[in-house]
Amino acid sequence: MPASPPHAGARFRMPSWRDFRPTRGAWLLVAGAFALGLLLFLLLWLDQRQNRDFYQPPVARPTATPQFAPLPAPLPAGESRRSASGLGELPERAPGQEPRPRLVEPPRPPPAPEPSPPPRPVATDMPVPVSTPTPRYPPEALRRGESGTVLVRVEVGPDGVPTVVEVERSSRSRALDRAAVDAVRRWRFRPAMADGRPVAGSVVVPIDFKLDR
Repeated sequence: MPASPPHAGARFRMPSWRDFRPTRGAWLLVAGAFALGLLLFLLLWLDQRQNRDFYQPPVARPTATPQFAPLPAPLPAGESRRSASGLGELPERAPGQEPRPRLVEPPRPPPAPEPSPPPRPVATDMPVPVSTPTPRYPPEALRRGESGTVLVRVEVGPDGVPTVVEVERSSRSRALDRAAVDAVRRWRFRPAMADGRPVAGSVVVPIDFKLDR
């Protein structure tokens, strides 16, 4: 009887995951490769960082004096308008283009006339002296024998008090003129009247200086 092959009576077994489990040496190889790759990545990162720290981009330095293009000179009076680049005369507007609106200022109103002062009341009569102290004859005029008549102009206020007293015509004696002015300053008047009320007025009064013979 012939002998059967050695595997004739063996059973067939399906492979399990245990058959494909890597060995300890494979795990060590994978771990070493991972560590080597991580080390190379760190070395490359450090090298790029050092190069970035030491690298300084060039900085443009300004020139000593800035260069500017000269401005165009103003056009003389009477010359046609030209563009700033000198390419030619600038047209007012293109053909068929609507004219540009322009701001038109309204005319300024004329200044208001200044109010005229109220009319000054016209006196219907002149001031009248009501208190006339006698002027004192100057001693120096007596010693020199001076005499004459002084015409004194008096500006009288509405209250009858003289406001301005001045010589209208001199007696040719300074002492007599001064004595006449001093005396009239002490006079009191009935003021001039206009529309039934007192107003300012003026009058000329004569002052005589005569020597007794």
